[in-house]
Amino acid sequence: MPYCQIVSNRSIEGDEAKTIAGEASSLVATMLGKPESYVMVRVESDSTLIFGGSDAPACFVSLASLGLPESETKKFSQTVCEFVQRQLDVPWDRIYIEFSSPERHMWGYDGSTFG
Repeated sequence: MPYCQIVSNRSIEGDEAKTIAGEASSLVATMLGKPESYVMVRVESDSTLIFGGSDAPACFVSLASLGLPESETKKFSQTVCEFVQRQLDVPWDRIYIEFSSPERHMWGYDGSTFG
């Protein structure tokens, strides 16, 4: 059930958002060792986003997954920053990433929960 949301103040043209979402989906599945069929990705561009008092290119990424290993977040942060810089041309020092691992009963799917 991994969910990745990528929000940026950068403008993304045409089908580029779909391409980025597809590549992020594959990346998240590989990074977490989960089937891509469980991964959901949202890409939001042209958001009003101020970071450090500046509207220079910036990005906020939220990654939630049941059982997300806390011991791997530093490695995940590097991987996500590399991806965002490559795809959106946002420097690492203008990216925040929120990692979360909800309890199974706090995540719903298909009319039920995972717990």
